Amino acid sequence: MLDRNRRIKTCPEKFQLCTERFDVLVTCEERVYDQVIEFMESKTPTYNLPVHVINIDIQDNHEEATVGAFAICDLITMMAQSDDLDNDIDELLHDFESKCQRSVLHCVLFY
Repeated sequence: MLDRNRRIKTCPEKFQLCTERFDVLVTCEERVYDQVIEFMESKTPTYNLPVHVINIDIQDNHEEATVGAFAICDLITMMAQSDDLDNDIDELLHDFESKCQRSVLHCVLFY
């Protein structure tokens, strides 16, 4: 996994240093999900806009990473097709959990 990451990333990425604005943040490990929430809650909201933080646990091996990547891609595609993500997200996540047999953590924060 590390060799593959070295080929596709120029350097390690740190979410906390990113200045872009997001509507959805997806993590693949509950520990990281908790860290993202803690970081977001420690900041004073600038835009007062919602951000959906979603966790889908994926084991750190090639097979799970590949399957998980396709599952996340499907979820993001469903979200992108929504006309009102804030109102539709609970149903979308429920449908995703049923389809993929994966549990999902979700919270909404304002930033």
